[in-house]
Amino acid sequence: MKKIILLILFLLIANPLAGWTAPPVKAAHYSYSKNNTVIGSVKTHTVANDDSLIEIARVYRLGYNEIADANPSLDPFVPGNGASVIIPSSWILPDIKKYEGIVINLSEMRLYYFFKNRNSNVAATFPVGIGSEGNDTPTGEFKIIEKIIKPSWRVPESIRKEKPELPEVVPAGPDNPLGSHALRLSLGSYLIHGTNRPWGVGRRASHGCIRLYPEDIPKLFKLASNGVKVTIVKQPVKVGVKNNSVFLEVHKDDSYKNTDYSKVAIQLLKKKNLIHRVVTKKLHLALNEKSGIPVEISE
Repeated sequence: MKKIILLILFLLIANPLAGWTAPPVKAAHYSYSKNNTVIGSVKTHTVANDDSLIEIARVYRLGYNEIADANPSLDPFVPGNGASVIIPSSWILPDIKKYEGIVINLSEMRLYYFFKNRNSNVAATFPVGIGSEGNDTPTGEFKIIEKIIKPSWRVPESIRKEKPELPEVVPAGPDNPLGSHALRLSLGSYLIHGTNRPWGVGRRASHGCIRLYPEDIPKLFKLASNGVKVTIVKQPVKVGVKNNSVFLEVHKDDSYKNTDYSKVAIQLLKKKNLIHRVVTKKLHLALNEKSGIPVEISE
């Protein structure tokens, strides 16, 4: 515990971008269809150079929550050189009426952007940080009403009461928590933006806004135009299909800790007319593990 606390303090005090070189890889784009709603694939990574799971997560476009839940037996800060890390780079698309624009699932802390590419349905996906407890990111349907490059941060009164040393406005630059780009939602002061503290991606760490890695926000900024629909949901349990097999993905979400996940899963399976194809034992194993990884639950 002492080791973890010291490392967190270091991350808070040190330059948040030090040692975090933006990985030279493109945003993940995946084709999908009505009969193929499981995208990506699970990989493995061997730890080297004393890397932490936080650093490895960023390289693979994952949030801290995703990689920690997929590897519960590893110390997230010191997994150990040579350790094998599961890279959970596979996801079931959220359950919504129509795949369009931006969809954010708070339960998995992940954003999806749906678009057409040469008549194919394509989803780009990014990990996000969301509102902390008491500063919850709201759910609902909104739209982007403004796109801002090098945004200034007008510090809300609620935050200035907590931190009176902050100025009324923080100009663009390395000390600005909004990062390099921001997308304003049709919901008060809520934004989708970058960050100068990338370790907060995959955590409940903001005052309600949605944070992306510094290297991801310019990509989303380029993809999403003004007026694009933004749907924010909470779905700790997702059901999907791939190659005629049924998959279940379950996430740990504290706001659903008193919810019977099995009932949610069965309702979804019935809704999608898949319940008759499920193996009960596989279903319960996936529900108990809550690994955040799509698990096959059919024959």
